Amino acid sequence: MDDAPKLDLVSNLPLSIIESILVRLPIRDAVRTSILSSKWRYRWSGITDLVFEDDRFLPNDKLIKFITQVLLLHVGPIHKFQITASYLRTCPDIDQWILFVSRNDVKEILLELGDCQWFTVPSCLFSCHKLTRLELVRCELHPPPTFKGFLHLKNLNLHQVSITGGTIQSLVSICPLLECLTLSYFDSLALFISAPNLKYLFLEGEFKEICLENTPVLVSVTVSMYLSDDIVEHYEQSSSCNFIKFFGGAPSLERLIGHIYFTKFLSIGNELGCHPITCHHLKNIELYEVNFEDIKEITVILRLIIHSPDLEELQISGSSNPSVSSEVFDLDFWENECPSDCALKCLKNVKMTDISGLLHEMRFIKFLLENSPILEIMSVTPSVCVIELEGRMHMVTELLEFRRVSPLARIKFSAD
Repeated sequence: MDDAPKLDLVSNLPLSIIESILVRLPIRDAVRTSILSSKWRYRWSGITDLVFEDDRFLPNDKLIKFITQVLLLHVGPIHKFQITASYLRTCPDIDQWILFVSRNDVKEILLELGDCQWFTVPSCLFSCHKLTRLELVRCELHPPPTFKGFLHLKNLNLHQVSITGGTIQSLVSICPLLECLTLSYFDSLALFISAPNLKYLFLEGEFKEICLENTPVLVSVTVSMYLSDDIVEHYEQSSSCNFIKFFGGAPSLERLIGHIYFTKFLSIGNELGCHPITCHHLKNIELYEVNFEDIKEITVILRLIIHSPDLEELQISGSSNPSVSSEVFDLDFWENECPSDCALKCLKNVKMTDISGLLHEMRFIKFLLENSPILEIMSVTPSVCVIELEGRMHMVTELLEFRRVSPLARIKFSAD
């Protein structure tokens, strides 16, 4: 038995299996497979996806050397080049790496160096004409004047990138196939977007303006906003209608998620009631930290809901620290804002969270129950500020007294 030949299964694997194994290994382990047998030697060098992630066993200088060696030994096209290394410090080698992959038909580039490590994107990046995905974190981005755009780019993600609003506008406009745009951690940005193929938009930061000028196929928007003193001052001096500028160029919108201060942003301007916009395809709305003490924010929500005939799901959270509006509520506000023939014909599920039992919070819930003929669930969760049992019982009693136009409507009160 000892003299029987041993079958070398690893060496005799079909090339297709070897390649399938290699693409599933971390790049450092893929390189090590060269020691397995002559059939495996340098087989890794044809991998099309090069992903370099955190490796606590490789200090900064050794990681730089490793990436350089991998690129020098690489053969064939590179579809994906990713560096996500929190320990890697900026260095001149990065320019050479990007230059190398730009000459190898790279389709995806993702760059994120260590915390507090900013780098300037080299001009050779803009010669990657086959890019379909670009993600950059903590860098300075300055497209050269001769740049004509990424003609195949579909996904652009800029996180904490130093770039002007005008440059973003220009960059987006010359990426004709762009479908997904993510911009996060930007300060005092005035954003104007014209992207005829854009479908998904994610925004986070301080925005003076958000104007969707030409986004005819945009279906999903998520916005998280911060307020600084400069932004507040800008809003106070603004007279143009943010509601119109935001929704006017997005006729196909299906899903809207707005986090803190977003409804405040939409309420800025003097023309909110003059030019109603109908969101014909909007089916899902989520709005957080809504101030039900502000008449303009309530008006925004009502206009949005009433003019969204296909709305199916609605989720709204009240503000934990509502500020009182300087404007006095008209005694007939709800009657004026809610037409007698209003019907939310498609609304099935409503979730209200962080509700304090304020007059206009409850009046809003009453409006929904009275005008949603196929409503199934009205879920209400009280704010953590309502800690006394008496206060919660008062809310429950008031909710149960509201008329429900839908025979299927159930009120679910959750104290969790």
